[in-house]
Amino acid sequence: MSKKKEISFEELLKRLQEISDSLESGTVGLDQSIKLYEEGIGLAKTCYTTLKEAELKVTELKKQLENNIKE
Repeated sequence: MSKKKEISFEELLKRLQEISDSLESGTVGLDQSIKLYEEGIGLAKTCYTTLKEAELKVTELKKQLENNIKE
């Protein structure tokens, strides 16, 4: 059983930019544009989730730091 390689946030953004560039170029057909758009939506959702998780982590770390300072 093989594990799926986890893609970094930066790699996701890079792919999202590539998709955006392709769609904006107007050089891809309708079917390919729809596939790229669907992929882009999935990547955007993943990026959003990653950012929200990072925000929660930073908030938690900040609370821990503030609690340590008060003690």
